[in-house]
Amino acid sequence: MSGAEQAVRAKALALLGDDAELAGLVHGVFDGTPVRVNAPYMSVAGAEGVDWGTKDRAGREVRLTLALVGVGGAVDDVAAGRIEAVVAGLRGVADGWSVVSARVVRTRFAFVRDGGWRHELVVRCRCLVG
Repeated sequence: MSGAEQAVRAKALALLGDDAELAGLVHGVFDGTPVRVNAPYMSVAGAEGVDWGTKDRAGREVRLTLALVGVGGAVDDVAAGRIEAVVAGLRGVADGWSVVSARVVRTRFAFVRDGGWRHELVVRCRCLVG
């Protein structure tokens, strides 16, 4: 994982973990899939990156997957909306990188094995060095 992917993941974990409204809706925000936790919870899942540099600056496009595992219903919908609202805060400085854009580019809903739902949001972050 390059520096941009690590920087974006760390910033996402910090922003989502510090959001008081989201904290009231889920049992926690985790780095990866937690071993033991009851739904609803949120995890920062995979990150993949590709070159997004310019002629004179190095850059990366990072696609970060955010997963909300819930029990279904209105609380999950509110939590998903809150996650989307927090995504805008990813723009700015992140550990030596400048995140110039951050937006949700894909969502996916699926049943989880033990009941409930898994709502994945793929966030595209375009980053430049410095």
